[in-house]
Amino acid sequence: MRSYLIKRIFWMLPTLLVITIASYGMMRLAPGDPVKASFLSGDAAGGEGGVGVRREGESTAAREFRRRFYLDQPWYVGYWRWLVGDSARGRGGVIHGDFGDSIVISLGTPVWDVIAEKLPATIKLNLWSFAVIYVVAISFGLYSAVKRGSWADRFFSVLFLVLYSLPAFWIGLLMILFVSRYVPWWPISGLSQVARPDESYWSALGRTAIHYVMPVACLSYGGFASLSRFTRASVLETVRQDYVRAARAKGLSEWSVLFRHIFRNSLIPLITLAAGLLPGLLGGSMIIEYLFNIPGMGTLMLQALSSRDYPVLMTVMGLGTFLVLAGILLSDILYVVADPRITYD
Repeated sequence: MRSYLIKRIFWMLPTLLVITIASYGMMRLAPGDPVKASFLSGDAAGGEGGVGVRREGESTAAREFRRRFYLDQPWYVGYWRWLVGDSARGRGGVIHGDFGDSIVISLGTPVWDVIAEKLPATIKLNLWSFAVIYVVAISFGLYSAVKRGSWADRFFSVLFLVLYSLPAFWIGLLMILFVSRYVPWWPISGLSQVARPDESYWSALGRTAIHYVMPVACLSYGGFASLSRFTRASVLETVRQDYVRAARAKGLSEWSVLFRHIFRNSLIPLITLAAGLLPGLLGGSMIIEYLFNIPGMGTLMLQALSSRDYPVLMTVMGLGTFLVLAGILLSDILYVVADPRITYD
């Protein structure tokens, strides 16, 4: 197992390198100019009229901006400086833990500071959503498997498939319209995370939690169909195994058979799906965050994409790639925990 983990971790490095090279190259070659986004108002251009469409019309400040962030160099030079840094300018690069500075969203602010400000809201939102999806979907998947062919099984199957077909942004808009009209006291945007003076812990918790209800609902309902059906199919496959019949023949209760023998051995497909949870903590809620005006990573990604803030985009994409690979590795480890018969030796 140890040699397998070392080998997998070793191969993560070239994978990360190839993906970040491709990402940076495509961003630099795509239409759009961060200099125009930064100097559009003309304020930072020293009153020289801002940046025109052609390079020859740029101000001194705009040219210095390009030089400072290597935008006047070919894309591969910019990538190399982002990766290894530039000792002449005192920058360490990603391999030294320096992710660079934001060039548009928060000019001159370290990228990690920009991300650290937005990350907590996205993590909380997605963790609540994942918890709701897994608790609800697995519960109903088990129930549908136990009551296979009943009216309840057919009803929940149709209900979850209907929910799966409804776009999250459309449901979110309907929620906002309904709440603003009939429940005007319910918050429909933003997050309240700052405790008020002389406020009890439970009061602050309730006031904060109420902001998450609609975004979490929009992020969760679409996952009920796929996960519940996977759970149902996996349980029905396990029920037919000989060890399940042997456990029942020994006189074990149905609940003991269901959770100790059937459910545990049905976890492999669910663990595979769980591998996609980690990258979702970064930008899986982009549209919902924008819709409900939540200051999280989704909103940051939209701002970075629209303004071509390359350091922010590269850092978020790099972290997302790392989390995808880490999620796959974690799922491989959980396979062994769920089923000791699996080995990588």
